[in-house]
Amino acid sequence: MRKIKGIKAEGSGLKSKTLSNRRCYSAQSLCLSGSNKKWLFILFFIVIILPISSFAQKQRLKMNDKQIVIYQLLPRLFGNKNTTNISYGTIEQNGSGKFNDITDKALDGIKELHVNYIWYTGVLAHASLTDYATYGIKPDDADVVKGRAGSPYAIRDYYDVDPDLAVDIKNRMKEFEALVKRTHAKNLKVLIDFVPNHVARSYHSGAKPKDVIDFGADDDVSKAFSTKNDFYYIPRQALVVPTNGQKTPLSVLQDGKFDENPAKATGNNVFSAQPRYDDWYETIKLNYGVDYQNGEKEYFDPIPPVWLKMRDILIFWTNKGVDGFRCDMAEMVPIAFWNWVIPQVKKSNPDLIFIGEAYNPKVYKQYLDEGKFDYLYDKVGLYDGLKRLIRNEPNADVKDIRFIWQQESAGFGHRMLRFLENHDEERIASAGFAGKAELALPAMVISATLGGGPVMLYFGQDVGEPGKGQEGYGGDDNRTTIFDYWGVPNHQKWMNGGLFDGHKLNAAQQNLRAYYKELLKVTSTSDAVINGKIYEVPVTGNMNKRMYAFIRYSGKQRLLVVANFDRDQTLTAKIEIPEEVLKVKSSSPVTELLTDRKLNIPAGTSIPVNLAPVSAQVIEF
Repeated sequence: MRKIKGIKAEGSGLKSKTLSNRRCYSAQSLCLSGSNKKWLFILFFIVIILPISSFAQKQRLKMNDKQIVIYQLLPRLFGNKNTTNISYGTIEQNGSGKFNDITDKALDGIKELHVNYIWYTGVLAHASLTDYATYGIKPDDADVVKGRAGSPYAIRDYYDVDPDLAVDIKNRMKEFEALVKRTHAKNLKVLIDFVPNHVARSYHSGAKPKDVIDFGADDDVSKAFSTKNDFYYIPRQALVVPTNGQKTPLSVLQDGKFDENPAKATGNNVFSAQPRYDDWYETIKLNYGVDYQNGEKEYFDPIPPVWLKMRDILIFWTNKGVDGFRCDMAEMVPIAFWNWVIPQVKKSNPDLIFIGEAYNPKVYKQYLDEGKFDYLYDKVGLYDGLKRLIRNEPNADVKDIRFIWQQESAGFGHRMLRFLENHDEERIASAGFAGKAELALPAMVISATLGGGPVMLYFGQDVGEPGKGQEGYGGDDNRTTIFDYWGVPNHQKWMNGGLFDGHKLNAAQQNLRAYYKELLKVTSTSDAVINGKIYEVPVTGNMNKRMYAFIRYSGKQRLLVVANFDRDQTLTAKIEIPEEVLKVKSSSPVTELLTDRKLNIPAGTSIPVNLAPVSAQVIEF
């Protein structure tokens, strides 16, 4: 979900060279056919294919034995060493990170957090005001671009990468491919964004394969809706560009006009020639065969052209070595499309993962079962509840945690992606969220242990990035901008000019990163977290609505997780262990895993807990 100036995008609420039969080997001038060829193939299969397949299977099993830990970064920001930070600054003024900045040292530094997937955000070419006309890429119209760098979710070419991210613009795709290879060499997997709901108003692919037809190229623009069209139209009306009336350094580039006649429907389902400034006016909605203006009637047979084009785009990036896709605003695209396309793409690589950005808990299970997603965002449920606890809001209550795993995602909690930061959300350490990164540590423990599904970090989260500054279009909104060229201060301290050793971090920042390392070391390999059951500890001792405890247990391990969100009160309790958990193999001595401290507690039927305010423990017993 992208926060777009003044609008919070909720769930949509919508209904959902062929080889010849003979191969000649010139070295011996021998042509193999019949039985000779057959036996050569069998020998090749035994000596070459079987060992490779066995190795690949072992690698998959190895990954499945670990919790997925995702590290999200924007290459444009991640590798940027420039600290100028002029509001609305150009790429020359404020700089931009490159694919090449994500070096082996950088990847090693990320791996220290026990990460196994990296989500490279903003890789695809998107609308921007930066001029690359020398390379055949003109700047976009400032009236339909948000910020100077532009939104990574207004794609202008699905078959190209952002030129900002390349050192050698002509070879930008090769630089991305090299990044994928570097990432894989570190035994890390690659995620990128798939943005299926909308494209930039300026969309035109200059990099597409020769047989690909551009979106809208064959549309009948006289029809508001057609099963053969890629876009929706407002016939006989030209687009009216919205404005908020405020002057910015970009105003000199804006004339209030954009040549689009007839107008196309706007990305957030606005079927009007006059979208508002708070709409996703920089994007146009793609047509998946749903006639929204006539009762949302669905036309999925024959398969809509957009479906086929999107499948080919996903396969294109899969063939580049991408290991999975974070699917933007998945609920704004019909479930029927996901049900069709995900299995189609997985034929190219069965190990691909698809993560859906979703905000309507009522359809979570449907998108997992029918839609074939591997994982979905757990934002509206767990994230929102934990944010209230972190902020110590009056209505904060650990019952929100209970509701998530016992009701909202009961039976599929292991398929929910948990996080406390991403590009859409406020930075924990920002003044508008918690003001101090350490206040979120109990919540991070809950996020990493409540289910066996993926847990995600946003770059800079582990060093308390506060998201300060009037960046440009992003504004001073407690977030790290995705629209502007910018340097990210605390992250730059860890980056240390490309050494990625954290030597410029202060003691508190180093301690925070060390905590994240230890927590994810514990949870990413914990059998109880990945495969175990969950038992909620009843309220006991002085536990209040800001204190929570549960046990995760499997046939190999049992863990007691205790979190105290209370700002003032120490949690004191004697936690009784139920009979069903006592049957599980015990660990001796009893150990608090986050500190590796051996607790002087005899293995028995209860565990005494004395937990300071705003802290958490993971006790193996």
